[in-house]
Amino acid sequence: MSTLAPNRPEPPSRDAAAKAEPGPLGRIARVAYRRRGRVLLAWLAALAIAVGLSVAFGGDFNADYSAPGSDSSAAQDLLENRFPSESGATIDFVVRADGGVEAAKSAVDGLLAEMKGLPHVAGVPDPYTTPGSISPDGRTLVTQIRLDVTNPDDMPVADTQRLLDAAKAASTDGLTVALGGQPVQQAEQGEVGSEMIGLLAAALILLITFGTVVAAGLPILVAVAGLAVSSMLTGVLLLLVDAPDWSTSLATMMGIGIGIDYVLLMVTRFREWRTAGLDPEAATVATLDTAGRAVLVAGGSVMVSMLGLFAMGLSFMRGASLVTILAVFVVMVASMTLFPALLGYLGRHVDRLRLPIGRRRTEVAVNGHVEPSRGWLAWSGLIERHRLLAAGAGVAILLALAAPFLGVRFGFPDAGNAQAETSGRQAYDMQTAAFGPGANGPLVLVMENPTDAALTRLSQAVKDTTGVAAVAPARLNPAGDTAVVVVIPTTGPQAAGTEDLVHRLRDDVIPGTGSNAYVGGLTATSIDSTENVADKLPLLVGGVVLLSMLLLLVAFRSVAVALKAAAMNLLSVAAAYGVVAYVLQGGWAGQLIGIDTETPLPSFVPVLMFAVLFGLSMDYEVFLVSRMREAWVRTGDNRRAVTEGLAGTGRVITAAAAIMIAVFAAFVPSPDVILKVIGVGMAAAILIDATVVRLLLVPAVMHILGKANWWMPGWLAKRLPEFNVEGRPQDHLPVAEKEPALV
Repeated sequence: MSTLAPNRPEPPSRDAAAKAEPGPLGRIARVAYRRRGRVLLAWLAALAIAVGLSVAFGGDFNADYSAPGSDSSAAQDLLENRFPSESGATIDFVVRADGGVEAAKSAVDGLLAEMKGLPHVAGVPDPYTTPGSISPDGRTLVTQIRLDVTNPDDMPVADTQRLLDAAKAASTDGLTVALGGQPVQQAEQGEVGSEMIGLLAAALILLITFGTVVAAGLPILVAVAGLAVSSMLTGVLLLLVDAPDWSTSLATMMGIGIGIDYVLLMVTRFREWRTAGLDPEAATVATLDTAGRAVLVAGGSVMVSMLGLFAMGLSFMRGASLVTILAVFVVMVASMTLFPALLGYLGRHVDRLRLPIGRRRTEVAVNGHVEPSRGWLAWSGLIERHRLLAAGAGVAILLALAAPFLGVRFGFPDAGNAQAETSGRQAYDMQTAAFGPGANGPLVLVMENPTDAALTRLSQAVKDTTGVAAVAPARLNPAGDTAVVVVIPTTGPQAAGTEDLVHRLRDDVIPGTGSNAYVGGLTATSIDSTENVADKLPLLVGGVVLLSMLLLLVAFRSVAVALKAAAMNLLSVAAAYGVVAYVLQGGWAGQLIGIDTETPLPSFVPVLMFAVLFGLSMDYEVFLVSRMREAWVRTGDNRRAVTEGLAGTGRVITAAAAIMIAVFAAFVPSPDVILKVIGVGMAAAILIDATVVRLLLVPAVMHILGKANWWMPGWLAKRLPEFNVEGRPQDHLPVAEKEPALV
């Protein structure tokens, strides 16, 4: 039977500490420091090998966004196997002529003939002979440019741009030509994000934080080196798994952000050890033996969170997860090996090239630790005195921010949510005005082994169904064993009525005709994917939370710390979801970043955000609580531990969060709505987590819990391995006291 006794090991005596050897990370740091030249050559060799492997064996990006086993997936498989001419990607070709499309026939025919000769164009049906292609008022026509690629991602952007250029050149006064569809959206979305913007912002923040060029440059050097190797190895990884093209941008942003954050923490600790009187080699060993352990746990939590994406059962999620994990792993290895090697060259000069900013006088306490600044001590004391109010305010703020998520509408943004000046948006609006909103989201019914009677029954039953605006004549493949029937809903692709129609056709109409048919097409695929992700989301949340709690339980040997971290991280993620939902409403907040229409939230975005943000939230938890536990082990005073931990890491967490915000904000300028949402959500989450959660709610709750923060049942303590995330800083402290110094 366990009692509520704090789990506080006794620190060794100074004599024992003087003889103690550092842990594995400290020993690695010592070897890397002493053999720094070999370590640098090893990293150069690793980069050369990675480049060679990528050139020789690099694979291509590929992503399947369909829901495995769904009706829409079965329809697509049937088309690819039996009706390949109907399974390829398409581009909408829309023309509006003020004088009527019949009068513009010569210009339209000439443009279509030109487009048929462009790369990847397999054919273009004649809109003047295809039923339903001309609007009732005779001023708008639409047809589809059929491509020779099945996946829109496989259409080269340069070739799509050639089609867009031809359409733009043909547009004159009174004649407007616009192209739409997924290939066009991809061509018009521009760059996913600017890594250079993130790096420049990080460099500026580091200069302000450290005040010296050398100290600020170390995190950037390590992060860039790690990413250079991991980005080359990504090509080799693509031979084994399918991954979307945006996964490299996510991995790069994550690698830059956490790589800089981790080394930022260790540079800060290195400077503290130097101020405490250690020589560069001893300070390097002490840094890896203390802060290095926190980095190891933090990086492990990020990888555990990304592994949670495997629970979704979606190939593109698995690929994105593995590409990101690879980047995080390589950056962690760089932090543990390349960083101490660089300190071998730059450690004595870490405070060189000082700028006239960030200079403050710090003092070394009797125990060898650098005293936190008065400002952070004052803030920590304020939280302690008003801990109940601070905890209540923190929870209230998070719940208020999360509230808009209750009204979120899931779905896939389409060209109707794009910026007004894009060709895709113009084509969307022209079709909606001329043919109705359902023209932008047709449903494709695929029938296996059709007969004339069965096709007639199916077409008539679908026509009589509520929510159907039109049904096109059936088309048969050359073998006659597969038929395609295109259905135009009365509502748009994002409308709830369209989703209801899809389920009505599948559950009632098609079974009632006795037909063996599937409802597919882009709109149906989006609906199936959304429902599939929603069904599996609890698996992701449960798996990631449990694994992360176990990791923290081993790291801090505290039940309260693990439970508190899970609860607060969930609140933090929920608040970020609420910010995203508010922006997607298209009001003043959305217009600030270019979202001017009410926009649905793709279901995979909250999944991706959860995996990434939960891992990053654990980073800041580890940074903060590891210093608190270090003080707890040293003093046995919970009040002092929380105060010193907050004051000692507040500056680091603030700088690290600012860097991550800047890195993720690089997504926001993208014309693509989904990328904007990811950028806004990630940046907002880091801001919320590093301020409301880490600097307000966590210390307040830990002050309330008191010594219970460090409790763990005796039976569990015996069964869990001893990791000591805070390390054994007392083993590295010099005996003599030091005078105040400038850092």
